[in-house]
Amino acid sequence: MIQVAELANGFKVLTEHIPHVRSVAVGIWVDVGSRDERDEQAGISHFIEHLMFKGTTRRSAKDIAEELDAVGGQLNAFTTKEYTCYYARLLDEYFPLAVDLLSDMVLNSRFDPSDIDRERNVIVEEIKMYEDTPDELVHDIFASTIWRAHPLGRPIIGDERTVGSLSRQDLLSFYHKYYTPGNMIVTVAGNFDHKQVMSILSATFGNLTGAKKERLYTTPEPARQVVCKTKDTEQVHICLGTPGLAIDHEKIYVFQIINTILGGGLSSRLFQEIREQRGLVYSVFSYHSSYHDSGLFCIYAGLSKKNVPAALELIIKEIRDIQNNGVRPAELQRAKDQLKGNLLLSMENVNTRMSRLGKSQLYLGKVIPPEEIVRRIMAVTDEDIRDLARTMLKPDNFCLASVGPWENEKVLEEIFNN
Repeated sequence: MIQVAELANGFKVLTEHIPHVRSVAVGIWVDVGSRDERDEQAGISHFIEHLMFKGTTRRSAKDIAEELDAVGGQLNAFTTKEYTCYYARLLDEYFPLAVDLLSDMVLNSRFDPSDIDRERNVIVEEIKMYEDTPDELVHDIFASTIWRAHPLGRPIIGDERTVGSLSRQDLLSFYHKYYTPGNMIVTVAGNFDHKQVMSILSATFGNLTGAKKERLYTTPEPARQVVCKTKDTEQVHICLGTPGLAIDHEKIYVFQIINTILGGGLSSRLFQEIREQRGLVYSVFSYHSSYHDSGLFCIYAGLSKKNVPAALELIIKEIRDIQNNGVRPAELQRAKDQLKGNLLLSMENVNTRMSRLGKSQLYLGKVIPPEEIVRRIMAVTDEDIRDLARTMLKPDNFCLASVGPWENEKVLEEIFNN
């Protein structure tokens, strides 16, 4: 059962009681991410996330690391383009400890100058490591290719120049602007007593002040271009794709099925045709990322330089086949069952349920029941798929980014004109 409550100061709490487990997952969500940063601040949200683990007025960094380890729990955090999350999972009996630790980190971190300088170096090393991982780097290059200078096109981690220039005052100003009760929610999933949870959370967060920071959206204008980053690697890493759909779009489940059929698993068209039948790649898949007002659809392939033209032609062939001929009934049913199975199996994990509450509230302002999602998936028709594929997967919408020993700025014209 999902319950939604709001403290007097506007702080929202979402809980889902799962009585048959022995664990509980707790997340503190902050409605801020790399999208909210100015150009000169790129990476500041991620930087602040790191600093939350460096010590508070009551705990050292070592204390933070040890307290949940001591009871077999897990503690982590992540930053995205539109939100930041700090979360813990542990045995239900230690729920008060999780709230005390997470709230102490998020509300009382010291921002010590020596910690800032040390963590700055850590993040620079993280950026360098990322540069040495071309199969990950290419996705950021693809986002910046299709969205150019828009904040959604920037890497969440920032770059060496911006991370190196952020001062303690910059970090504190950004923190105080966004880390307010109106801009934060807590989600809890697992085995707990709801009254106890609300009592603990009210005592912890009820006296905070600060209104919600309204996000002023500037929807990105997509570009059609090719960006090739020449790098001395054994493989060429390619991302080919288009703008996608916002997370609340009425056709979002149709696009999920298109993505599943094209590149969403081992049975997908691209995997079977390009890897299994032709042996041109080791890895090929597609994904669809959604945001408040936009989305991104991408097909990734890692392959030898000599195989690039053939693989791209096969990708376009499969897209055109769906646009012109739709999908086979058995193929459509398999994709529906795959999405249904993925959703329902994920619900057996308390971390997934906790995350679902947070993301749903931040993006939709409500939590859609799994049964409703399954109903919408099962209602998708072959005609829906053809119509959306023709609308969203037009040649004029495609961009391409690559990392490796290959470049061809005319590749889009070549593959679409064949």
